[in-house]
Amino acid sequence: MKEVTTTTMQSGTTVPCTTLQEGIIEQAIGLTDVKVLRARARQEVEDGAITAGYKTKTVIKLLNEALATEIVCVLRYKRHYSMATGISSFKVKGEFFQHANEEQVHADQLAERIVQLGGEPNLFPEELLSRSHSEYVEGESLVEMITEDLIAKRIAIDRYREMVAYVGTDDPTTCKILEGILAQEEEHAENLASLLPALVSETKSHRAGS
Repeated sequence: MKEVTTTTMQSGTTVPCTTLQEGIIEQAIGLTDVKVLRARARQEVEDGAITAGYKTKTVIKLLNEALATEIVCVLRYKRHYSMATGISSFKVKGEFFQHANEEQVHADQLAERIVQLGGEPNLFPEELLSRSHSEYVEGESLVEMITEDLIAKRIAIDRYREMVAYVGTDDPTTCKILEGILAQEEEHAENLASLLPALVSETKSHRAGS
């Protein structure tokens, strides 16, 4: 059996040397003493998963900006769905409709998480465009509509990647939500990009024949 040596502290209490060594190692690598962690956890138990040092206000602000972006995207997709016409519009309209519904799900997820973090979803209509990462561009032709949606997607993808990196492991729940939205945004971008070549070719052929 392993022998454990002890050290007598000034107070007269005896502490195992192994415990002292572990404490020294924790301090050396920047870890918080376990007793402090336990006391902090009990004191802040009502805060749930959000631990001390987490930049909650900043994250809520970022989530509200993402929420505004998703709402603007929903409105743009609905506009494009309504205005898409022509022989090639059937498949494109289906994409617009599906994307609008999925963007609404993203918005609901973000709003719910904002509330869980102690914030309030900012859905004030006059502020949506100023807080949105992407713009609301209507577009006239199918090619223009898809191009504008694809530009918006690329902007959203870049911002979600930055948000995931910022949140990191400080808030696994928020990070998981953002990663899920990011994955679907990337899928949307691929779908939109795949529609463009055929539509561009059809547009050129139509112009050549007219």
